[in-house]
Amino acid sequence: MSDLEIRPAGESDIPAIVAMLADDPLGADREAPDDLTPYIEAHRRIAADPHQHLVVAVRDGRTVGTLQLTVIPGLSRRGATRSVIEGVRVHADERASGLGTQLMEWAIGESRHQGCRLVQLTSDTTRTDAHRFYARLGFTATHLGFKLQL
Repeated sequence: MSDLEIRPAGESDIPAIVAMLADDPLGADREAPDDLTPYIEAHRRIAADPHQHLVVAVRDGRTVGTLQLTVIPGLSRRGATRSVIEGVRVHADERASGLGTQLMEWAIGESRHQGCRLVQLTSDTTRTDAHRFYARLGFTATHLGFKLQL
């Protein structure tokens, strides 16, 4: 297997990222790979915010994974900075290759580099394989998450 590069996502990566977001039962209903305009606009907002880190994993010139890391300064926990990991996706033919672990290790390392004292994420209740994956990485299910669609 060739070397893996984890780097900031560029606008040219958006089609591959959106394809990965849409390539599962949940994403198939919420993503629209045929209209990249809102994704490109979102990427521009993300790229302009120094607290946002949208990255891609590239192998042999091909985008095979992605995640977004958000760094949040806060007052709780004695003024602790925390990070939130979102949108973790691995291309279907790269799953079970260790790529997800490499992406998460990058995110945890970058969180440390950014001075975070806590890394958090949410995962849909139906993603039981993902829950086992996160537990293997040391994450614990300590909270119950809530969302409100606007």
